[in-house]
Amino acid sequence: MSLFGIGTRNQKTFRAKKGAPSGSKASFLQRHIHATLGSGNLREAVKLPPGEDVDEWLAVNTVDFFNQVNILYATLTEFCTPSTCPIMSAGPRYEYRWADGITIKKPIVVSAPKYVDYLMDWVEAQLDDESVFPQKFGVPFPPNFQEVVKTIMKRLFRVYGHIYHSHFQKIVSLQEEAHLNTCFKHFVLFTLEFGLIEKGELAPLDDIIESILQA
Repeated sequence: MSLFGIGTRNQKTFRAKKGAPSGSKASFLQRHIHATLGSGNLREAVKLPPGEDVDEWLAVNTVDFFNQVNILYATLTEFCTPSTCPIMSAGPRYEYRWADGITIKKPIVVSAPKYVDYLMDWVEAQLDDESVFPQKFGVPFPPNFQEVVKTIMKRLFRVYGHIYHSHFQKIVSLQEEAHLNTCFKHFVLFTLEFGLIEKGELAPLDDIIESILQA
């Protein structure tokens, strides 16, 4: 079992693994997340707990956000297809091309489901890489760890952008809009708390983010 409770998935069904081993630091931090989320105060829930290491806090939350996006998008795989969404976009002004810098070095145009598939495979590879996300206690995080987290969060945001712009009416019909909005609010507040996504990247959902910050 992973230290951070990494989620697993296949092409059509995304599932989250169980949490971190009982008694571990990661498990303690996950319990703290869930306890503070249960209080309903998301602004407090995203703050670094007193005395805790910021990289550990980023790691545990990154895995939680990855699992949340997996579950949310899984409800739409029947409706987000290469024919309905031939390009990965977040509204008419924002389109995303995929490149991971390793197997695909030059950005390519792919359908939204293919983009999300590439994205989730890439994120999962980062979470499984012990040189990036250490799986043993006492092993330090790499110097570029926070930059990796920023890239993960930027890419997960794009899935939210696509969901809101292309599939929100379906989310409403499935009566999942309250859950989507709560997950996204938590995600946004966390990224703002730690400066994880540049303002320009957030532009596709500016109106929604503004309403979140005013709430």
